[in-house]
Amino acid sequence: MTHNKTKLTLKLALYGFVVIWAATGEPLLAEEHEPAEIAIGERLFLETRFSFSEFISQNLSDPVTETTRTTSGSLSGPFRGQSINCRSCHLVDEHGSTHGAGNRTYSDFAARSPVTRRPDGHKTSPRNAMQMVDISIPRKFGLSFHYDGEFVSLEDLTRATLTGRNFGWLANETPNAIAQIANVVRHDDGKGELAKEFGGAYTRVLKGTDPALPTEFRLPPQFRLDVHKATDQQIVDRVAELIAAYMRDLTFERGDKGQYTGSPFDHFLKKNGLPARAKKGETNLAYSQRLITLVNELKAPEFVSASEGSFKYHQQPFVFGMKELEGMKIFFRQSGKHAGNCIACHTAPAFSDFGFHNTGVAQEEYDAIHGSGTFAELHIPGLKARNRQYDQYLPATPQHVTASDRFRSPANKLKAGYTDLGMWNVFGNPDIPKPQERLAAFMCAQRSTKQGQEKTDCTQESLLPETVARFRTPLLRDLGHSNPYMHNGAFDSLESVMTFYVEMVQLASRNQLRNAAPEYKNMTIESSDIPALTAFLRSLNEDYD
Repeated sequence: MTHNKTKLTLKLALYGFVVIWAATGEPLLAEEHEPAEIAIGERLFLETRFSFSEFISQNLSDPVTETTRTTSGSLSGPFRGQSINCRSCHLVDEHGSTHGAGNRTYSDFAARSPVTRRPDGHKTSPRNAMQMVDISIPRKFGLSFHYDGEFVSLEDLTRATLTGRNFGWLANETPNAIAQIANVVRHDDGKGELAKEFGGAYTRVLKGTDPALPTEFRLPPQFRLDVHKATDQQIVDRVAELIAAYMRDLTFERGDKGQYTGSPFDHFLKKNGLPARAKKGETNLAYSQRLITLVNELKAPEFVSASEGSFKYHQQPFVFGMKELEGMKIFFRQSGKHAGNCIACHTAPAFSDFGFHNTGVAQEEYDAIHGSGTFAELHIPGLKARNRQYDQYLPATPQHVTASDRFRSPANKLKAGYTDLGMWNVFGNPDIPKPQERLAAFMCAQRSTKQGQEKTDCTQESLLPETVARFRTPLLRDLGHSNPYMHNGAFDSLESVMTFYVEMVQLASRNQLRNAAPEYKNMTIESSDIPALTAFLRSLNEDYD
């Protein structure tokens, strides 16, 4: 199995290269090793012994890893016979050669990721595993992660994952989870497959001072740790820091100036001398608006033909032609007929604003189960009532271990009133203090834009209703490797996603979409626009491997 997934071209740009002289005397370029913290972070990302299953019985085979669940069935799991790890839900090439599966951009194939069975009755995580490539792109209101903005750093996200429900741990088991991780690290004997590949026992690798340790696994001083002197929490924190370093290194192909270069769309921009990124001080929205103006001014655009390139991992020609250009114009158009207004949320060049919007996915899922209009009638309490009755409405935390998860659950025909309200679960939640400032800044800016004024009422209580069913905007690059789409994995194809948007635009225009995204007001797409829009979206695919 290939572990490292960073493009060679990107690595050469980031890490430089070394020159090796062949026997003929000719110089050969050889890839320099990636930083040791990334290599060790990858090892920890693949580690299968941090879970609850391993805690209760060493070397226990967790049934959840026996298969890889997809929306159309199951595949043999790449970690069968072992327990869960980060890669179980964030796959890359494990099923690359499987017909009907293929490569992933660190996402899975399931509508919602399966989890270890525990007394809480959960069979899956509440949401789809969002793809992780380019996860750490800077954004206006600061970094935020997960569909609801629960985490403000990759380290926080990693700690919570390793000690949380995805790894089988219940909310009151955090101390056990921390102890398990520390125990694995302290007592690793260096004989496992990962240890043999990544420098030996964790005690040796993390200490980083053994002169016999290969250079590529010798951590910089700031990442080193003597695990026999460290506390359990210090070990978990260092594990999280190293995994976060690995995650930051997952990026799409870029050129020497940091511009995207891997997709037919990127080739189209280069071929026509169009800017591939925002200017210094220019917002991505302003760049997107400038870009489409320049595109509309092209009198004879030069297209990318199939003879100029090919895909290795996508079943489509490497082209950007008239159909893709038509779709791009609809996607970027913000008013008038056939306006997608998509750049309001999906700004180029990454095609995400990394904000939070309610597109109607939660309502569509709930109404499909309980009947049209039932989501609009659902009782959702205000801030004070919600926080007073935490256990009744909010997600379980170490402070509230018996909380119901009522509004961070999949809709269920046997549980009326259970659904996923996205950011609503985090915003103003006293158990989750870290993201509050960033989420409030985002929501206040949204309200100011909506109301057309600089000063507005931005208290948590007044903003909370506007957070209902808002979820983080994913980036749209290489969508061919991250289906099914949306936070609930409701759609397998781009065509079904576009059909959904056409329907939601109509619903919003009739004021039948609860807390509808204001961006819908300027969307006028019709079913006839779908072929062009999907052609454009597929032009954002690339051979990420």
